[in-house]
Amino acid sequence: MHLKTLSSTILLTAFLTGCATQEVQPYDYTEYKKSNPTSILIMPPINDSVDVNASNSVLAQSTFPLAESGYYVLPVALTQETFQNNGLTEPQEIQSLPIQKLYEIFGADAGLYIKITDYGTKYIVISSQTIVTAEARLVDLKTGALLWQGKATASSQEQKGTNTSLVGMLVSAVVDQIVDTASERGHQIAGITTFRLLTAKPNGILHGPLSQLK
Repeated sequence: MHLKTLSSTILLTAFLTGCATQEVQPYDYTEYKKSNPTSILIMPPINDSVDVNASNSVLAQSTFPLAESGYYVLPVALTQETFQNNGLTEPQEIQSLPIQKLYEIFGADAGLYIKITDYGTKYIVISSQTIVTAEARLVDLKTGALLWQGKATASSQEQKGTNTSLVGMLVSAVVDQIVDTASERGHQIAGITTFRLLTAKPNGILHGPLSQLK
């Protein structure tokens, strides 16, 4: 084989090998399939952002994607009232409750623990964007086994075009920040984040027993 052709072949092989090693590893669903949860209790999300509305916003939009994925989700209003009637209002306190106690009270197969790491509108140099990022863990409430965990994020910048004018970008950033803050854009972006996080997909939540796509 000609030296030039051989070198090209080696480089191509190395490139393809590098691409292969960067592939996302399939999630291990052994515990998930063994548990085969039907019903899910959504715990009030822990909020690590500075926006006080983040926890309620994400909680309110978490039921839909799970129900669409084929699970029975305990009514959020009912579970919230139950916690409050027992003197529990803080997400950190509620998420630290013993799983045996949660299973005894609610009877759900699994509990969903969410933590919000980013929520709100930010002005960054020449741009303004609303970002919501959340992590989630699905835990078997009978055994305590971790069934699945994942993370998702969404930004208001994802659907915007590129503006090459510096002045235009600065004006656009200021306007975006005002509009996004006034219109509570974070709640809209939280809907996209929870949909990405909790909809059945590869390496994500599995289709539940009630899903027609299972």
